[in-house]
Amino acid sequence: MPGLRKRVLVTGGAGFIGSHLCERLLDAGNDVLCVDNFFTGTRDNVLPLLSNPHFELMRHDVTFPLYVEVDEIYNLACPASPVHYQFDPVQTTKVSVHGAINVLGLAKRVKAKVLQASTSEVYGDPAVHPQPEEYWGNVNPIGPRACYDEGKRCAETLFFDYHRQHRLDVKVARIFNTYGPRMHPNDGRVVSNFIMQALKKEPITIYGDGSQTRSFCYVDDLVDGLIRLMATDPETTGPINIGNPGEFTMLELAEKVIRLTDSSSTIIHRPLPQDDPKQRRPNIDKAKSVLGWEPTIPLDEGLARAIPYFRNFV
Repeated sequence: MPGLRKRVLVTGGAGFIGSHLCERLLDAGNDVLCVDNFFTGTRDNVLPLLSNPHFELMRHDVTFPLYVEVDEIYNLACPASPVHYQFDPVQTTKVSVHGAINVLGLAKRVKAKVLQASTSEVYGDPAVHPQPEEYWGNVNPIGPRACYDEGKRCAETLFFDYHRQHRLDVKVARIFNTYGPRMHPNDGRVVSNFIMQALKKEPITIYGDGSQTRSFCYVDDLVDGLIRLMATDPETTGPINIGNPGEFTMLELAEKVIRLTDSSSTIIHRPLPQDDPKQRRPNIDKAKSVLGWEPTIPLDEGLARAIPYFRNFV
């Protein structure tokens, strides 16, 4: 029945993950309001959705209050790659902190359930491996990445304080490296970097000796985890790690990309950036037990699905 449709707000909805989430929410029969200021998101990402009468796109910056009526809120608004979040670090912190305050204020007013897209960056350069949710992290609060790391940590603080103080139904997902179609081709993240360099047959740049590791989750798996977390009862707040525990060195990733793109690219090494984590891998025991979720798409398959999208930019 039309009256039973949930009204769902997705901030940052025209971004990489946000656009996939909007698509999935529409497929599930919801009314979706996508809010984005188009700093890193693009209208192109949601172009196929604009003809859907249950989809609405609004240009808005979450550092300013938003007055709408909704049942659920996914807060994804924040640039997520170092290239973008270090471009205007003060604004990055504002998006995480003021944005969280505005989204939480809205959720409190309309009694909506609200999910924060947090990040594995809250663990910093981890001294515990793999990272469980109980680990408090090893973060440099004054380094070049702190605008993002500390902004996201403060947003988590706000979510839990609203939960304790106002009994708000909150969910916090800690998202680990995610990749797939609609990633910004020049966002400086390792998967998009490697694919674009391989497609252009340029040397693939590895920082350090290439032994540092990351775990890569395909976007469809990630979105499934977010939706499952939102569907939990009010006692389930998180934080819950959502990511793929498969761990690969940068060298292994570069070799896979070269093979899958059939590229003649060679590998070159550059110095490691400051505060770049040496290891990153989620412990997903909580996601398995609480959400019944684990990723299903292996890295080779996910890369093969993503590469055709990046060919459009070469």
